[in-house]
Amino acid sequence: MKISRALMAIAILSATTACNDTSSDVGEDSVASSGGEALKGDEALIANALSAGPKDVTEGAKVIGSDGKVLREGNNGWTCMAESPGMGPMCNDETWMAALGAMQEGGAFPTGKFGVSYMLAGEGNAPGVSNLDPAATEPTKDNMWIKDGPHMMIILPDPAMYSKMSNNVDDPVYVMWKDTPFAHLMVRLGDAETK
Repeated sequence: MKISRALMAIAILSATTACNDTSSDVGEDSVASSGGEALKGDEALIANALSAGPKDVTEGAKVIGSDGKVLREGNNGWTCMAESPGMGPMCNDETWMAALGAMQEGGAFPTGKFGVSYMLAGEGNAPGVSNLDPAATEPTKDNMWIKDGPHMMIILPDPAMYSKMSNNVDDPVYVMWKDTPFAHLMVRLGDAETK
């Protein structure tokens, strides 16, 4: 899969889940570094993207902004992305990058492969997502809207493995988008932010 397809998918996912207020995009906003000094521009975007994963992932990861701009080259097969209006920062392995490309093209997630995505910073300022409908852009009474805190997303090699698993967002591990071509496990590592 070409990386450009995955970047296009990121842009589409951001657009389909974004609220009208785009002030949540990290963009030129400043963030504090671990040393306490304010970072701006690309440095802020890189810090935001790297907040999504553990150190052994982020140290060698490629970093991209929400617009797909490469902010830092990587060497370990991981790609970390800065927060966008529709998604919190995330660090994806190659399978998850392929999955984002598949979503953009309307295809199913890759099968026969195990995939991992870290979102250790949670959803950030993103509005959250429906646990039932990948195309939903806002919460309704019946679409199981969730804004998860720190979590991991896992693609299982065989989609049939999801069939007997729960999609209850109150469970510590649940299936997101069950019975769709985009089903994957959500592994909660902290409390949900809102429901």
